[in-house]
Amino acid sequence: MADIDEINLRRLDMAMLVTFLSLLRHGKATTVAQEMGLTQSSVSHTLARLRDVFGDPLFLRRPHGLEPTARALELEPQVRAVIDVLDAALQGATGFDPARATARVDIGAFDGELAVYGSALLARMRREAPGISVGFRILGREAALAALENREIDLAIGFFWQEHDAIRELLRTDTYRVVGRADHPLLRGDPTLDEYVAADHLIVSPAGDLYGIVDRHLEDFGRSRRVVAAMPQFLTAFAALSQTDLIATVPAGLARRFGTAFGLAVRQPPITIRTFEINALIHRRNDKSALHRWLLEQVVHVARDEAGERKGT
Repeated sequence: MADIDEINLRRLDMAMLVTFLSLLRHGKATTVAQEMGLTQSSVSHTLARLRDVFGDPLFLRRPHGLEPTARALELEPQVRAVIDVLDAALQGATGFDPARATARVDIGAFDGELAVYGSALLARMRREAPGISVGFRILGREAALAALENREIDLAIGFFWQEHDAIRELLRTDTYRVVGRADHPLLRGDPTLDEYVAADHLIVSPAGDLYGIVDRHLEDFGRSRRVVAAMPQFLTAFAALSQTDLIATVPAGLARRFGTAFGLAVRQPPITIRTFEINALIHRRNDKSALHRWLLEQVVHVARDEAGERKGT
């Protein structure tokens, strides 16, 4: 016990540590104040106390915001570990009753997964836990994993092939379908490979890339297609397909759920494209969090209900 700095420990509290992590994440006191429901002067006062306790500026003012010092970056994993332990202790001490809980959770996924699962998940949460609010964010797989790691979201949904320190639940295994406007001459039946590569294609890519998984598979056959457009999201792509002669190769689950609504024909692709898994992830640090475990369970329930509806049609 002699090595413990009891004086400085007494000067710290959990709110200060949470503020420190929030400043690291956002780099702006105004954003932190809005997120935590505080005044900007209160955040500045907390930062002054943190600087005094740790004997370091921690953040330097720059034109773009607050830049963490080397000491702040060194402290980050240690502070996160402390918050994790305290959070686990609180969860265990208070228990978790969804019907009476008050909290905010954030979910990140690409627009297709939010379209498939988001509305049903929101409806389920309103029934089971009306005091829990939820924010949905459109995030690609890498952005979603980074947001999960940085505590910006509580759960991620998508196709994640990367290894990640997360607890995951399989929602569905999916494949691909070719879609285009209902009266597209190419889609009166399933297109042949020659017809397929001769068509003008649209690809869904948040970065605007004109090359994707289909092109890699076509190369195995010594073929290539002509991609003339890229859209950042699936549903905007479906809207574009309904008004053009373009075709697209998209996840079968999305084509099945929204093809008819956008007036699209849905056909089998002329090549075999590998299947992929859609998973829901929470960070492993939240393994003992009843809230996060409950949230993960709700997504799994929604996915099972969606799969049951699909089999019944």
